[in-house]
Amino acid sequence: MPPDTFSAPGVPPTGWSLEQSPFHEGERAVQERVGVRERLEQTGRRVIRPFMPDQHRELFCKLPFLLVGSLDDERRPWASILVGQPGFVSSPDARTLVVSARPGFGDALGRNLVPGAPLGLLGIQLETRRRNRMNGTVVELDEDRFTVRVEQSFGNCPKYIQAREPVFVDEPTRATEPRPVRQEGSLLSGASAGLIEHADTFFIATASPAARGGEPVEGVDISHRGGKPGFVRVTEEAGRTVLTVPDFSGNRHFNTLGNLVLHPRAGLLFVDFTSGGLLSLTGETEIVWDGPEVEAFLGAERLVRFRVTEGTWIDNGVPLRWSAPRHRPHELGHLSSAP
Repeated sequence: MPPDTFSAPGVPPTGWSLEQSPFHEGERAVQERVGVRERLEQTGRRVIRPFMPDQHRELFCKLPFLLVGSLDDERRPWASILVGQPGFVSSPDARTLVVSARPGFGDALGRNLVPGAPLGLLGIQLETRRRNRMNGTVVELDEDRFTVRVEQSFGNCPKYIQAREPVFVDEPTRATEPRPVRQEGSLLSGASAGLIEHADTFFIATASPAARGGEPVEGVDISHRGGKPGFVRVTEEAGRTVLTVPDFSGNRHFNTLGNLVLHPRAGLLFVDFTSGGLLSLTGETEIVWDGPEVEAFLGAERLVRFRVTEGTWIDNGVPLRWSAPRHRPHELGHLSSAP
């Protein structure tokens, strides 16, 4: 891998000037609400960079799949997954990531992937529980690849990640071939609701139409959420499916919640790790900060309520299958779904 080319005379190692903050107004508002604002500003400058450190570049370049957050024409977030043999993601320099893959058949990313589009990328190695996030902008788009300019790069701890090993069962290029796609409305089918009720993992895409460092920025972020099977509660209200998700203690950057404060929409992706099926949803959100409902979720500090607008179920959406999760009771023992 070539050496970093970002560093230059006069550029701080973190990339942030004293006048800039690595957090936008929504993230800062949540940090202020929970009393960690001042401390997080200092740590954020150290761990959130406008370029990719070598260890982040190395992780992305050896992954067989990549999570992507994008926005559609209505500015609704969607969460997607791309697959390829390790090496399908490359980093020619610290400000650039090249993805040699195209969205799978039926994936909303196929419509959302255009030059200038903001994207959120999550590189996660489930078997080792490593994860790094990168947010950026599409600067080049070809038939079989696209290039993203890095705007933020940061790592996350392994908390709540269920370790499972991926195995290819078909060629990655087959993911773009036609396959059964079922449209989901605001009231989910029983099969989709059942997948969620037994899930221990999902991915959430959010967006931030905000200003950072004095410049207007529209960014997209995608993050991992995990817990014991059943940690997402599924209910029905006024003819719509509502998902209630506990928000557990994390790095307290509040990237996802900060986005939702400014733009209360999200995209969720649930992967059927046994069949390779994909359930992708978009909808509206509400944060429940406190009260009896929060207390009913053991270990939760707050809740995110997600009302489904629409979605898709894609049969055999990825040519990967994953082994059974290797839970770590000492890390997941306090997680519980609500009664």
